[in-house]
Amino acid sequence: MKRPLLFKFLAIGLLMLLLLIPIGMIGNSIDERRAYSEQVVRDIASSSSYSQTLVGPVLVVPYTKIERTWTVNEKSERVVEERTVSGKLQFLPDLFRVNGDITTELRKLGIYAARLYHADTRVDGHFIVPADYGIKNNLADYTFLKPYVAVGISDIRGIKNSLTLQLNSQPYEFEPGSELKILGDGVHAVFPLDVLQVANGQHQKLGFAFNLLLDGTEQLHFSPIGKETHVELHSDWPHPRFIGNFLPVERSVSEAGFTARWQTSYFSTNFSEYFYTCVRSNECDQYQQRQFGVSLIDPVNQYVKSDRAIKYALLFIALTFASFFLFEVLKRLQVHPVQYGLVGMALAFFYLLLLSLAEHIGFASAYAFSSIACVVLIGFYVSHVLQSIWRGIGFTAGLSFLYALLYGLLSAEDYALLMGSLLLFVLLGVFMMLTRKVDWYALGNGKADSIKE
Repeated sequence: MKRPLLFKFLAIGLLMLLLLIPIGMIGNSIDERRAYSEQVVRDIASSSSYSQTLVGPVLVVPYTKIERTWTVNEKSERVVEERTVSGKLQFLPDLFRVNGDITTELRKLGIYAARLYHADTRVDGHFIVPADYGIKNNLADYTFLKPYVAVGISDIRGIKNSLTLQLNSQPYEFEPGSELKILGDGVHAVFPLDVLQVANGQHQKLGFAFNLLLDGTEQLHFSPIGKETHVELHSDWPHPRFIGNFLPVERSVSEAGFTARWQTSYFSTNFSEYFYTCVRSNECDQYQQRQFGVSLIDPVNQYVKSDRAIKYALLFIALTFASFFLFEVLKRLQVHPVQYGLVGMALAFFYLLLLSLAEHIGFASAYAFSSIACVVLIGFYVSHVLQSIWRGIGFTAGLSFLYALLYGLLSAEDYALLMGSLLLFVLLGVFMMLTRKVDWYALGNGKADSIKE
C-alpha cells in the first residue's frame, strides 16, 4: 500500500544507476587523456634527456697479470705454463659529496607539457688507495696500465658542459664513455700511472672534484657510492617527492622551493658489497636498487585531481536527489523523474567540462568556471521545477556549498577521508532533523497530511 513512495525510490535509484554510464565514460576519457599526457612526456624526454642517475666516480686501474699453472707434458714431466690475463681493479670513494642547484622548466608539446630540470652540481671527495693496490700476493706478476676515473651518467645527452676532473688539483679532461660496464653510459678521465704512489706499503689519499651541468626530465637519482655519501640539493620546485631507498636527513619545503640533504655510509647502504658482487658475478639487482633522489613531477596534476573528483560524482548526485526529495516531502511538490534525470546529467557534465578546461587553463580556474556554469544552469532550472525563485536560490546556495567542499577535499589530500566522513555525518543529521515529523506511512499511502504537527 506504499506504492507511490516505493515507485519514487525505485525510479530515483534506477536514474542513479543510469547516470553511472556517462560518469564511467567521462572517467575513461580522463584515463585516456592522462595516457596521452604521459606519452608526450616520453616524447619530449626522447628528444632532450630522460631521468638521470649519477653513479660514481669510481677509480679504475687496468692491469695485466702473469698466471702460472702446473701441467704434465707428453713426456709425463711437470712443467709450468704461463699466460697473461687482463683485468681491472675498482676503488670506490671514501668520501663522495654532491652539492647541486636545480632549476625547472616546463616544455610544452601542444596542450601537454613535461617538466625538465637543469642541475648545476659540484661533485667532490676523495679515494683512499690501499698500499700496493690492495694486492697481497705475487705483486711482481702485475703490470699496471694507465688508470682512470669513471662516472656513470644514465643519459649522456643531458651533459651541458665540458667536463674537467681535478685530481689532487691537477686537471684531466673527461672523455666519452664510462669504460666500465657496471656503470653503463657516462664519461671517464685518464691520468698518468705515476700519479698513484702506493708502493712500499704506503696508501694514498686522492682528492677529486668536477663541475657537472646536467639536464634531465622529472627525476634525478644518485647512488650512495661513497664510504660516506653527502648529497645536498636546492631547487625552485615547491612539490618535491623524495624517492629511493634513503630519505633526506634534513629537508625544507616551501612555496619558493626545497632544500634537502642526504647522508649515508657503507654501514647503512652495504653498497660496496653489492657493487663488487655485481662486478664479480653479474648479480646486480641489489646494486641497482641502492639509489635515492627526488622527483620533480607535480604529485597532483589535473588528471589526478579530475579522477579524484569524479569518484565523488555518485555522492553528489545522491545528495542532490535527496534535496529534491526533501522538497517533495516538506513542500508537497511533485518532481518528475525526468527532471531528476536532467539535473543528474548537468551534474555529470560538470566533470567533462572540468577535464577539458583543465588542460588549457589549469585545474583551479577550470574548477571555478565549471562549477559556476553548472550551479547557474541547475539553479535556473530548479527555480522553475520548485515553483519559487527563493527555493531555487536556496538550492543553488546548497549546491555551491557542496562544490566548495569538494574542492577542499581535493586540495586536502591527507584529510580527505576525515572531511568526507564529517560531511556525510552532518548531512545525514540535517536530513534526519528536517524529516523528523514526517509520517512515512501516510506519505507512502499518498495522504496529504503526512507531516505531523
